[in-house]
Amino acid sequence: MARADFTPADRGELYIGGRWRPAQGGGSIAVEDPFTERVVAHVPAGTPADVDEAVAAARNAFGPWAALSPQQRSDYLRRLHDSLAKRADEIATTVTGELGTPIKVSARVQTGLPLTVLDGYVRMAATPEPEVEVGNSLILREPVGVVGAITPWNYPLHQVMAKVAAALAAGCTVVLKPSELTPLVAYLLFDAVHEAGLPPGVANLVPGTGSEVGAAIAGHSDVDMVSFTGSTATGRRISHLAADRIAKVSLELGGKSANVILDDAELGRAVKVGVANAFLNAGQTCTAWTRMLVPATRYAEALDLAAQAATAYAMGDPFEETTRLGPLASAAQRQRVHGFLRQGREEGATAITPEGVPDRGYFVAPTVLADVDPKSTVAQEEIFGPVLAVIPFGDDDEAVAIANDSRYGLAGAVWSSDPDRALAVARRMRTGAVDVNGASFNPLAPFGGYKQSGLGRELGAFGLEEFQQVKAVQR
Repeated sequence: MARADFTPADRGELYIGGRWRPAQGGGSIAVEDPFTERVVAHVPAGTPADVDEAVAAARNAFGPWAALSPQQRSDYLRRLHDSLAKRADEIATTVTGELGTPIKVSARVQTGLPLTVLDGYVRMAATPEPEVEVGNSLILREPVGVVGAITPWNYPLHQVMAKVAAALAAGCTVVLKPSELTPLVAYLLFDAVHEAGLPPGVANLVPGTGSEVGAAIAGHSDVDMVSFTGSTATGRRISHLAADRIAKVSLELGGKSANVILDDAELGRAVKVGVANAFLNAGQTCTAWTRMLVPATRYAEALDLAAQAATAYAMGDPFEETTRLGPLASAAQRQRVHGFLRQGREEGATAITPEGVPDRGYFVAPTVLADVDPKSTVAQEEIFGPVLAVIPFGDDDEAVAIANDSRYGLAGAVWSSDPDRALAVARRMRTGAVDVNGASFNPLAPFGGYKQSGLGRELGAFGLEEFQQVKAVQR
């Protein structure tokens, strides 16, 4: 795949009630290529009136969709998977073009992972959890109803699929607002929805801004549940809007994950994998291990290894096979990261990696920071760029204390040659997921966080349960 393959057209319509139709307002949203810094397409800016129509369509479709047999819903999702899989190359080029993810990563992660997630829900839809009896009660699981899904730009199809596939498998209907930075891949999904023949109103697409469309979805009286992924600040606003009408909310928010490398770990491998995790998708990953905690006795060695690993992250056109670090998603995001780096220097942190970047594109150089105070801004705030803070510790207790000294609790890692020691530390980390010795991501495991990293879980059976209500029938 090459840059010439990214030739998006303007998408001038919304998808509501099983058909493409114009937005009720006349506004549009410009979609920018973050490498060329040029506008490449436009999509409609939806309005609260469009949300009203989409929610009404979802409400009308809910009863019949929920009444289908599990196998019937699974068959629809299988057709959706097959239709989406045919678009795999186009999905990868679209995400690379509108987000800047290097093409190899787009093919493997931005495209492959959501297809894997959807495939899992095809199977789960067909084989729901059996009804159980507790004393004289029959326990039923029923779909929650109409779901408003609001998704971010960093994994623009995966985050959609984690919500939409699970909700549809549970028997819910959906109104989706994708990020205004990366809406084009959502249009490919809804092309597949239309081709797969999902019943009208089961899945609806309303692009737009968070202040208009996002707020209208979150506060809508006929939306039974809001599922949001994004910043903690926006998640707080979503919660308030939904709370006013006592609607269910699922939030997947920020992170500041710690990568704890114990003194008996294979330091070279742990540092190399840790740098790769921190710089994946230009650091625009909520689970990124952005704090590398290393024994004080090996701190200088770890810094050298991290700086060496960072040099391998060649910046450039994300469509080039040799590019390992693409641009950030927008000029605003680049400015935000630069602001954190300035503040880090003011608070005593030292960048030990070169700062040069390509002449065009919203790049931030892969940055390793030394001399970082665990209480400082760059050690506490989610930067969302290719920035890694390396922090020394004395013993396991101090490592756990530093790791847990965060308002976030989304993910983390532990490295040790002793599996029992690693597991003991993992158990003490107040976070929704911990990887031991570089274990691979499991899309069937529950995904979500503690503290201000969110509420609820996505993926696998736990993600499906988020979109269900539990009923007790006494008899």
